[in-house]
Amino acid sequence: MLIMKELLISIVNGLVEDKEAVKVDIDEPDADGVIVYHLHVASDDMGRVIGKQGRIAKAIRTVMRAGAGRQNQKIMVEID
Repeated sequence: MLIMKELLISIVNGLVEDKEAVKVDIDEPDADGVIVYHLHVASDDMGRVIGKQGRIAKAIRTVMRAGAGRQNQKIMVEID
């Protein structure tokens, strides 16, 4: 889980201006074994992380899902 958290933080740090505000909370796996990563960024950086029509957010989720698949994990990324 820590590797995936570090991956998410490193991806997002490349996008945002306020790197200190980037926080990731991890929920325990639910009944289906899905681990939810809650990404928190500064409100000014929210548009950079989501992107036009959610394209950047979708790309982040795709990369994270691919990385989790290599570790036999199921994850979901929520941007708060």
